[in-house]
Amino acid sequence: MSGEKVRLGLDGLAWFKSSYSAGNGGECVEVAALPGTVHVRDSKDTTRATLAVDPTAWTTFVKFAAL
Repeated sequence: MSGEKVRLGLDGLAWFKSSYSAGNGGECVEVAALPGTVHVRDSKDTTRATLAVDPTAWTTFVKFAAL
């Protein structure tokens, strides 16, 4: 993600939101990467449950989404 904005969550994770997110209430996700897990959450409601995936699965998803 280019030009990320980092925010430390109450969970101790460093959450990244892309600079492509205009902050105008649109759909966006935040990502926090650990060595064995990538966490994904809704940036509009950070109190909801997060999705945790394997780093390989996340890389595959990002490559697919970039097509």
